[in-house]
Parts: sequence; C-alpha cells; structure tokens
Amino acid sequence: LVFLCILPSLEDLLFYTIAEGQEKIPVHKFLTALKATGLRTGDPRLKECMDTLKVTLKNTSDGVMLDRDLFKKCVQSNIVLLTQAFRKKFVIPDFQSFSSHIDELYESAKNLTEGQVADYIPQLAKFSPDLWAVSLCTVDGQRHTVGDTKVPFCLQSCVKPLKYAIAVHDHGTEYVHRFIGKEPSGLRFNKLFLDEDGELFLRADPAGQGASNAEKFDYVMNFLNKMAGNEYVGFSNATFQSERESGDRNFAIGYYLKEKKCFPEGTDMTSILDFYFQLCSIEVTCESASVMAATLANGGFCPITGERVLSPEAVRDTLSLMHSCGMYDFSGQFAFHVGLPAKSGVAGGILLVVPNVMGIMCWSPPLDKLGNSVRGIQFCTDLVSLFNFHNYDNLRHFAKKHDPRREGGDQRVKSVINLLFAAYTGDVSALRRFALSSMDMEQRDYDSRTALHVAAAEGHAEVVRFLLEACKVNPVPRDRWDNTPMEEALHFGHHDVVTILQDYQNKYNPQEAPKKKVKETTENNLDGLL
Repeated sequence: LVFLCILPSLEDLLFYTIAEGQEKIPVHKFLTALKATGLRTGDPRLKECMDTLKVTLKNTSDGVMLDRDLFKKCVQSNIVLLTQAFRKKFVIPDFQSFSSHIDELYESAKNLTEGQVADYIPQLAKFSPDLWAVSLCTVDGQRHTVGDTKVPFCLQSCVKPLKYAIAVHDHGTEYVHRFIGKEPSGLRFNKLFLDEDGELFLRADPAGQGASNAEKFDYVMNFLNKMAGNEYVGFSNATFQSERESGDRNFAIGYYLKEKKCFPEGTDMTSILDFYFQLCSIEVTCESASVMAATLANGGFCPITGERVLSPEAVRDTLSLMHSCGMYDFSGQFAFHVGLPAKSGVAGGILLVVPNVMGIMCWSPPLDKLGNSVRGIQFCTDLVSLFNFHNYDNLRHFAKKHDPRREGGDQRVKSVINLLFAAYTGDVSALRRFALSSMDMEQRDYDSRTALHVAAAEGHAEVVRFLLEACKVNPVPRDRWDNTPMEEALHFGHHDVVTILQDYQNKYNPQEAPKKKVKETTENNLDGLL
C-alpha cells in the first residue's frame, strides 16, 4: 500500500485494519470481524451502517466486495462506535475469549440433571427439563448467547425487581417504602407473614393507583420494551389464566394483607392480584431479558439504544434489594458465594446483574427445593469462581481469577513483540491495526528499543513516517546504549530515513511537548484524525 501524504481518517484506519493489506474487503469478512467485537448487525446503533451496506451491495456489480471508498461510505455514520469496537475500547476487550469461557461454563452446567420443573402452575409443567440457555449483554452492547435463547418463557418472579424499579422511578423510594419493607423474610416466598411493623416484603404494588388494569399493563409493557431495547417482550394468556385459576394461596395472602390494611386506601385487592398475575405472565427470551438486566447494569440506560429508561435512584435501590432478597430462601448464600444482584423465578429464569459490566439471563426449568434453577445457580457460581465479578473481589489483588475487563501481563508482552516485529518487517498495515486498537506505539523491549528504533535501523521509511506523523511518537527516544533512531539510520546508511527524521525533528520542540502518558497521546491523536 502506498502511504498517503495526508493523515488517514478513522474510516481509513478501520479499512486498513480489516483489509490486512488487500485493496478490497469481502463483506463477510467485515461482518465476521464485527461479530468478534461482540456487536450484532441488528444493533439499533448500527442501523445507518447496515442500511447503507445493503443499498451499496444492491447497487454494485461487485456485490460481495468493498473497496476503500465504499467501505468509508458504509461506516462513516457509525464510525465512533465501530472505532471503539475495533480499538477494543469496550468493557470486555477480548470478547471472543470471554465468550468461549461462557460456553464452557454453559456446557458444564448442562450436564446437571437434578431438579423438578414447577407444576403448581399447570402451564409451567409443560416445559421440557432439557431446555437450557444463557444470554449476556454488556453495558457497551456486546452480545453473546448459547443454548435455547430464542424460546419464550414467562418472567414470573423475575418481573418483581423490574416493576419495583418502575415504581421507584415514578414515585420515589420514600413513597414506595411506605408500603413495602427492605428486609428478606427468611421464609418461603408464599408464606403468610408480616414483620413486626406490619410491612410487606415486595408484595404490594403502589404504582398506578386510579388507572385500569389495561392501562397499567400497557404502561409496564412499554417500560419493559424500552429496557429490552425493543427486543421480544410478549404475554402468555394461557399462563395468566392458569395462575388465576390455581392462585388460592395468592388470594389468601391478598385478603390477609387487606385485613392488615397494607394496601393504599381505595385499592381493589382482587384487581391488583389480576394485575400481578398478568405481570408474572409476561414473556421474554433469554436474549431480550439479558438486555433488561444490562439496562440495570448500565445505570438505567439501555445499552443497545442509548435511551435513559430508569432513574439512578431506581436502579440503585433495585440492585440493593435484588442482592439481599432476590433468590428466595437462598438469598443469603447467593449473596455470600456469588455476591451479585439477582432475581429468580419459578419458570427457571435467573436475572443476574454485574454492575457497570453486563446483564445475564440464565434459563432452565428444573428447580431446586428452594425454587431456583439448578443449572442457573451452578452457572452463576462458576462464573464468579472464574472471573472476579463478586462484589467484594479486589480487582487489583485477586490474582487467582480472570479479569476480562483488562488485558493481562502476557498480553502486554505479546503486544511489544508484535509491535517491534511489524516495525522490523515494514508491515504498515499491522501498525495501523495496532494504532487503531489503542496500542502504546512507544512501547520498549528489554533493551529500551522502540518500534521507531527498529524501523530506522531496517530502513523502513514508510513505517518511520507513519510512526512520526500518524502516531506522533517521540522522535528521539534513547535505548539502553543511548542510541536514537537517527543514529541507527546513520549507522546502517539509510539516508532517506535520516532525512525524514531530520525534517520531523526540525518541527519538534521537546521543551513544549505535553507531559502526558504515551498511551493517552496516541489515543488523543487517533481521536483527532477525523
């Protein structure tokens, strides 16, 4: 490739990264590379890019190849998001490796055969005990799914933190907690019991007073759709009718609460129970529910739409209660061993939140004696055993666990080797790829030699020009023998490189150089290439 005299744009850098020295990019190669970052082609944030790609392919004779101009046309409307993805600036930089670990945890839990499918609601008993799915969505919208992730199932009790979040969002914490408590009961979920202050345990619904059930249901569905990024949210009328017909215990609890005056004045208890049964019968898939969980992980912003759905107060209070009360009578053990906010439901779902990182939905119908998914519990436990996601894992000093949020030491060593080898071989395409992925282009080996030292010694003028002009590296670094790149070029007789270095150094005043970290300098320069 002939080096452009003008600085390349981010679109150019992205093209060179994916093209790897070729003049055209096969469309499937671009889409495969995109998938490796964790982004989906159906991501709402990439709509303009994908729409342009479809139109471009339809109007070109070379329908499966993109040259640089066509590529730039397709990506320019979403270049910021795409650049973040390919520079590995998302919360999980090496998403492919992380996804393979998730697949291993999934397969391990798949072998479990314990547990019974819930049958006290007849409609739930129809699900196969072999169904097993895990979906995740990070706060940057990276997606991974494995198993039966497109099969709809009812939220059941997993809807409780979601409707609680809506109530706090609309009415505030103080109002909501006039009617409900904050402590786990320590008793089975269907026990008739109030604490000594007469408080409920997340049973009464203070939201929507005065509205009809139809209006309230539509209101909640609208919220859930936004939380799910407009992915699948449905309703199982069969489950609703089944719950209603077999809900004697819930009616008993309702009348008990009414007797104790636990509901807001004027509440129609039977109507509220109908509404409760309706909400439990809302359907999701593992994929759509993982986006809901990611919205909670992301402070109330839906990761794949960028829309603010819930207030920070609502998210904080919801996660706090999920942490202490979300897993029935297993809540204490789950908080101890897993250390993450979660909510289970008798349909077999576990809604898990890793705050500021990702949301996960596990689903498998067989339940343990406490009403939690057997495979889901195993997956969550294994997840935190492998990764330092537990709330009280120390990110800096917990060496036995993986931290997928940052590259490890071995990766940093490899990056130095790769950088200097690319400089040695004159591989500008690889260097562009490294720069786009936010690699420190001034890294040094054990002799304190930089890529600029190596390129100058080998006479690779194109590499020297790229490092100086595009990456803004220091032109006068000194190795362990006090040699500069200029001295290397002189020693090996590469006069064209000497000229480039001299011309650049004439413009460079070390006294005025900003004293910033090299990595920050490289990143800021790349950001400014637009």
